[in-house]
Amino acid sequence: MEMITALSSTETALSSTETALSSTKTALSRLETEHHSWQWQLKHAIRDVASLAEALGLQLPEVESNFPLLVPLPFLARMEPGRLDDPLLLQVLPRPEENLAVPGFLDDPLCEQATTTPGLLQKYKGRVLVVLTGACAINCRYCFRRHFPYHEHQPDSRHWQMILEQVKRDESIREIILSGGDPLVLKDRHLASVLDSINRIEHVDSIRFHTRLPVVIPQRISDDLLNSLQASDKNIVFVLHINHEAEIDGEVIQAMGRLRSAGATLLNQSVLLKGVNDSVTTLSSLSRRLFEAGILPYYLHLLDPVNGAAHFDTEAETGIGIIEQLTRELPGYLVPKLVREVPGVLAKQSVHRF
Repeated sequence: MEMITALSSTETALSSTETALSSTKTALSRLETEHHSWQWQLKHAIRDVASLAEALGLQLPEVESNFPLLVPLPFLARMEPGRLDDPLLLQVLPRPEENLAVPGFLDDPLCEQATTTPGLLQKYKGRVLVVLTGACAINCRYCFRRHFPYHEHQPDSRHWQMILEQVKRDESIREIILSGGDPLVLKDRHLASVLDSINRIEHVDSIRFHTRLPVVIPQRISDDLLNSLQASDKNIVFVLHINHEAEIDGEVIQAMGRLRSAGATLLNQSVLLKGVNDSVTTLSSLSRRLFEAGILPYYLHLLDPVNGAAHFDTEAETGIGIIEQLTRELPGYLVPKLVREVPGVLAKQSVHRF
């Protein structure tokens, strides 16, 4: 009798263990699924210097800043541990130089804050830019909108209708640029509604996304997003933001392939950043790596003079020299156009020798 009771207890214990193991496997499976979703990646992004330092095995100084640290894990994974001058780390790491006042560097370097309709910017003929959200998936320390008062300019549903009506009245507008922040931070359902609204405007023939999210979190290119892009009868253009070849790994290349399969044209714009990509070798490698990913180089921007980013600034002459050398080394379609943006000027200015 005691033997039977003991066996029964053992079976009960084994059953409990199996249940626990099953629950653990279910939890691990759920965690793995969440880990591969872009929402999970955004939620678990690095948001403090101590965590960044621990992940990279570095000692990093804490710097007071009103522009928070934000680094998603897929982007972090491409950094080289133990390397203080890693070109990806330098783009996101708060530095003491950010708090220095430098003549000519402003909170609103492109004079974008004086808008009449919240969220709507119309700088150039034939196209408008809509600031859909102030949220990003990564905070780049050189961002020209790092001081932008998004709470005053982010359009709500009423403002979005005002923007649509304004575009409908102006048949010269052929392209709508979705920007931010980063428009792909918005949920697929929201983006589908935005695209549907634009699809109804006959004289608009192109929708352009300015985004960094498919690069820093490649998982963002979801099936639902691709379905919305494929359902549009407009030309779809993605202007990515990639500054260094190390930002492009296999997952990024796969994400770009998915976008191309949906019919999107892929272009890239970089910013010329001191210590990050200000050399012929680095930018030549970037152009070739972009082409491997199905992306064409588009613009190389001189830094916009925003407060907190002066330590990234390079001389225009440096950029000119790099582009001239790239022109000698690369096919013309792999050489980006060197430009700067000047407030009030009706197009980006090409920068070259006279």
